[in-house]
Amino acid sequence: MVSKGVGLFPTEGPQRMRELTQLAESLGYDNVWFGDSQNIWREAYVTMGAAAVGTERIVFGTGVTNAVTRHPSVLASTWATLSELTGGRVILGIGTGDSSLRTMGLKPMKLAELEAVVADLRRLMRGEPAIESLSGGEYHLNYLTEPLDIPIYIAASAPKILELAGRIADGVVLLVGTDPSFIEGALNRIEIGAKAAGRTLEDIRIVLWTPTAIETDAVAARDLVRAHVARVVIRPLPGEVPPAQMEAIERVRASYDYYKHMDTEAGHGDLVNDDLVDMFAIAGTQDECAARLRRIESLVDQVAIVPFTAPGGDRGLTMRRFAEIG
Repeated sequence: MVSKGVGLFPTEGPQRMRELTQLAESLGYDNVWFGDSQNIWREAYVTMGAAAVGTERIVFGTGVTNAVTRHPSVLASTWATLSELTGGRVILGIGTGDSSLRTMGLKPMKLAELEAVVADLRRLMRGEPAIESLSGGEYHLNYLTEPLDIPIYIAASAPKILELAGRIADGVVLLVGTDPSFIEGALNRIEIGAKAAGRTLEDIRIVLWTPTAIETDAVAARDLVRAHVARVVIRPLPGEVPPAQMEAIERVRASYDYYKHMDTEAGHGDLVNDDLVDMFAIAGTQDECAARLRRIESLVDQVAIVPFTAPGGDRGLTMRRFAEIG
């Protein structure tokens, strides 16, 4: 059976996020992933620290952080501390930067920069020094008493970053939709990168990140995930999209508002049609979502849902419904 994770963006206060994390653990979820986007959500690492208190099993990760708003020295120290707090139940999920940068007019990191950051983070967690890219100064984590083995996962959707993740990452957070052909296309790219580094696809853990809404009304469920689907399709994709759907995607890309990033009421979500929802999300009745999960569960190690509800709704209800599937 495929592992299950849940992505929890800090759209509610730390106490509520802690409750949802404890619910996830009680429902048997293996991982909880927190979004890091300081201008539109609450502070991710404060939230994670609060949510970790009282948990015993669930693994904490970011979905995902970046090394622009978070200097590598800050990232390394943060994850060393979270590892200490949780007894090693952590995964550092990182990408080139998305809404955390776009909301300030900043551009994502280049892939070569991300690769260098990952290498620096591993040095720092081994207790070794790294070189600061601007000053040229050497620095290290002075309080470490032994090396830390913290997995680093890279969030990826476009071909080049998928290959990079295959070369250097312990795992990949896939944001490529739920169509099996897209997932297989992404896996092929990851495998190319893995082979270049003398590895195989089996050496890399694959987490499929998907917007999810499970309702008795299938139409209402699809409406809830449209804004997140918009977020997925604004990025390069690992497969061909039919021309009619590509026209819709171009309209989404032209109107996307990062301050409404994954907001269920975002206007750009209205441009996402049902065909795109079915290609890039798990949404519908519980039976429909179970059928969709069966189509993809053999392709990945984990399906991590991002639960969506109507404004003011309870994400925990979607978490419960998905936990009952499979």
